[in-house]
Amino acid sequence: MQAVPPASAGKQPVALVVEIKRHSLEDGPGVRSVVFFKGCPLHCSFCQNPETQAVRPELAVAPARCLQCGLCIAACSAGALDPRRQGIVDRARCDACGACAEVCPTGALRRIGVAYTPEALAEVLLRDRHFYRHTGGGITLSGGEPTLFPGYLEELLRLVKAEGVHVSLETCGYFTDYEAVRDHVLPYVDRVDVSLRLADPAAHRAVTGKSNRLILDNLRRLAHEPRVQVEASIPLVPGITATRDNLAGLIELLREAGISSVRLLPYNPLGVHMVAALGRPPPPAPGSFMPVDEYARIRRMFEDLVEHAVARDATSQSPVLHTTG
Repeated sequence: MQAVPPASAGKQPVALVVEIKRHSLEDGPGVRSVVFFKGCPLHCSFCQNPETQAVRPELAVAPARCLQCGLCIAACSAGALDPRRQGIVDRARCDACGACAEVCPTGALRRIGVAYTPEALAEVLLRDRHFYRHTGGGITLSGGEPTLFPGYLEELLRLVKAEGVHVSLETCGYFTDYEAVRDHVLPYVDRVDVSLRLADPAAHRAVTGKSNRLILDNLRRLAHEPRVQVEASIPLVPGITATRDNLAGLIELLREAGISSVRLLPYNPLGVHMVAALGRPPPPAPGSFMPVDEYARIRRMFEDLVEHAVARDATSQSPVLHTTG
């Protein structure tokens, strides 16, 4: 089946895929295939998937896996691998071509970012159409930030929606061209999950590199789209997002926008290890998983804050905010 040529969405950067996670039960209803796109306008200090931040290919290195076999050195035409320090990459010379990763027998070197045509990616995703159909599942577009590629997504989603597949979009909400997303992406999307981090614009900029004003504007506009189900999610990062003041502020913003459903996501520190593998400085983020009892405490606090907000403003027309997941 061939894709119908989409309406022009302007010149787009190349869409690279970091990972396709099949048979997921965590990223929307039913059994899902999750596509992690590469590239994000935010650079959160606590990012769970830092390999999805840069829009370009990158090389991840796990020196502990290196056998010092020398195959990568022979394969590298850029001279980015020093034979005297095997397993160490000169990032200034490396062009992330992936030749070294192709010959590495242990996965100590891994090229991150694979280009798929919309047709090729749709073919992979539709392999699980029977799982989607029988479980009420579908595909989830995640990242990074999928809305960086509206023209590409339109081509992809025309193909999967022709098979009746449910589509979820996970977004940070920071897209500067709302009309492009509205016209080229939302017609094919059933559910949008907007991730919110910090209520205060200055604090948001300090942690992510951007103010949250555009995100909140887009959230309000999304909430008024007639066909799309819009939800929110909040990553609970100790000492950063999982504070009483911040959660109370986010509750006010969600109620103002008319959002009725929010997921609270316990912090996952796996991104700290990936930052090291990419050769970046260590992030100022916690290095351990959130304990189950701590997550339960924060969730109870959040629900209490919602109850207090509703009781304080009994005449408000805002929908009641429910936690899910």
